[in-house]
Amino acid sequence: MPADYNGQWELVSNDNFEDIMKALDIDFATRKIAVHLNQTKVIVQNGDKFETKTLSTFRNYEVNFTVGVEFEEHTKGLDNRNVRTLVNWEGDKLVCVQKGEKENRGWKHWIEGDMLHLEITVLDKVCHQVFKKKQ
Repeated sequence: MPADYNGQWELVSNDNFEDIMKALDIDFATRKIAVHLNQTKVIVQNGDKFETKTLSTFRNYEVNFTVGVEFEEHTKGLDNRNVRTLVNWEGDKLVCVQKGEKENRGWKHWIEGDMLHLEITVLDKVCHQVFKKKQ
């Protein structure tokens, strides 16, 4: 049985996020705002079906997916690109590959205790975010 990702998760650390945004060609002003935002992730998981929302005071982003089913994702609110996205299980980790204009793009989610980890990769840049489960 895969891990249970259900819940509301609040950002507690955000390492190397600006480098990821630079790799995605996000403008200077947006980067300066985004690195200071408090983010909350809301995840509703029903087996292999996920509804995810990333909420902040600046922008919100929502993506819904089924593990193992590739889909077209428009990253509006992020870098405004179209990518082919595929999320798979690797043990209890969710591993996403996004094919499009930028090479080596994707992310990994995993849980350790009451912490949700997110590793974002674009080109040769890696960001590590940690979220704490809200009780």
